[in-house]
Amino acid sequence: MSWGTELWDQFDNLEKHTQWGIEVLEKYIKFVKERAEIEINYAKQLRNLSKKYQTKKNSKEEEESKYTSCKAFQTTLNETNDYAGQHEVISENMTSMIMAELTRFVQELKQERKSNFHEGRKAQQHMETCWKQLESSKRRFERDCKEADRAQQYFERMDADINVTKADVEKARQQAQIRHQMADDSKGDYSSVLQKFNHEQQEHYHTHIPAIFQKLQDMEEKRISRLGESLKSYAEIDRQVIPIIGKCLDGITKSAESINGKQDSQTVIESFKSGFEPPGDLDFEDFTQSMKRTVSDTSLTNTRADGKSDSKTPGKSRGKLWPFIKKNKHQPPPPPPASASPSAVPNGPQSPKQQKEPLSHRLNDFMTSKPKIHCFRSLKRGVSCALGATPEDFSNLPPEQRRKKLQQKVDELNKDIQKEIDQRDALTKMKDVYMKNPQMGDPSSVAQKLIEIGNNIEKLRIEAQKFEGWLAEVEGRLPSRNDGSRRQSALYETQNTAPSSPDGSYTEDQSQETEVKVTPTEFDDDFDDEEPLATIGTCKALYPFDGENEGTISVAEGEILSVIEEDKGDGWTRIRRNEEEEGYVPTSYIEVYLDKNAKGAKTYI
Repeated sequence: MSWGTELWDQFDNLEKHTQWGIEVLEKYIKFVKERAEIEINYAKQLRNLSKKYQTKKNSKEEEESKYTSCKAFQTTLNETNDYAGQHEVISENMTSMIMAELTRFVQELKQERKSNFHEGRKAQQHMETCWKQLESSKRRFERDCKEADRAQQYFERMDADINVTKADVEKARQQAQIRHQMADDSKGDYSSVLQKFNHEQQEHYHTHIPAIFQKLQDMEEKRISRLGESLKSYAEIDRQVIPIIGKCLDGITKSAESINGKQDSQTVIESFKSGFEPPGDLDFEDFTQSMKRTVSDTSLTNTRADGKSDSKTPGKSRGKLWPFIKKNKHQPPPPPPASASPSAVPNGPQSPKQQKEPLSHRLNDFMTSKPKIHCFRSLKRGVSCALGATPEDFSNLPPEQRRKKLQQKVDELNKDIQKEIDQRDALTKMKDVYMKNPQMGDPSSVAQKLIEIGNNIEKLRIEAQKFEGWLAEVEGRLPSRNDGSRRQSALYETQNTAPSSPDGSYTEDQSQETEVKVTPTEFDDDFDDEEPLATIGTCKALYPFDGENEGTISVAEGEILSVIEEDKGDGWTRIRRNEEEEGYVPTSYIEVYLDKNAKGAKTYI
């Protein structure tokens, strides 16, 4: 089937059809372009989503990333990022393999179509010109024939008329001959033009137009084939990334299967294990001793050392401290403010709060709460824990966590030392090569660098020895789990071997080892914490005190409070507010009025 033979008279329709075919191709190109934009935007959103939930450096999430579930989630984010990359590949391939190619092809089609229809119009114009020439020659021949016929009739009338002169008849005869000659010439010209037109028309409809229409047919078929190939490429571009996307999904599945609950549980133990021993068994307190007293030793009411009678229950003699935290000496309190607004002066070291809670609450607190920050220890090293700084030796951490941090620091320093040693060895070999072959380089240029590396190695070794010393000290202090003979808390053991900071934590300050150790008798006597301490006087706050640290209490200037424990030389006085809230304040911040009748009252350090 050929357009040239079957559609020889459909020039205008073919022109419209080919234009429509190009518009279809341009519509498909636009579709692919929008699809590529969707893919690139989708990939961008996926990347942003993955980046949004990625673990940020130096954050709590970075610590949490050691769990298998968190690692699996991170793997999922990474695979999602790779998945987004495949959509970017789809967009790029569609842009380069379909859009760019088809755009060039459409331009070629438009140019080819324009050229073919230009030739077709030119052929049509030529046929119109030939037709006009034929019509003109035909009309002239017709006109000349009519003129010759009229001239012949006029001659015949003149020749039959006896009144006409012979000269007029001859003239009419000559005119008729001229007209007949012109008619013969027109006839010949018309015949020639007609033959030419028929030949041109034969060439037009059987040669030129079929050739042009065949080109248009080939162009249209090429357009349709190219569109089919592009659609196939469109599917193939997606199919090419399916294996990689499958690998991304397989990676997510594999990471999900790698989640191990028991391993995460073990990681929790390693992360939060303090190294302390659980509290030991409590000793039995015999409250029947009072019944064995003689009449001279007791009365209907209990008499305290100061002569006052105490009508409270005999078993609750006075407020006791938590048995696993010693009564500590306090660091010197901050000096009183020199100005009228002393609130600008930062708070000094804190003292422990002695909350009056049931023993079960104290035990629950001890088992569930995180270790306190040992702020008083930092005074030795010039680091203030109250300001949030971390001690260099990680002394603010429990023993087990401190050991892990120190071990990690030692490993890092050893790696740095090994790196410096490798660099030194490489430079030493370079120096030897330079000494043997001076033309390769100057040995003195390496000597200065070797000296710097040697100094760095020495500094790193000193630093490593320092941390190794702290590590050995911590490892020596960690209690043994297999020692069944000692069932006391690790905190209590630490207090018996090292001075304590006011919050009950261990400390390395050997200058405080003069503190009196707690004996079992004192331990038993101080175990009961139900009875609040007796009031021994009152005090007036001279300056405001924030009381932000552990064991302290905030006071306002001019506030009147009860004194329950006077200063024992450490610069702190224990006070109470409303029979419920109590704590320590610097003695220099208050004016104390002791009750004369309460001078003999029992106080605690």
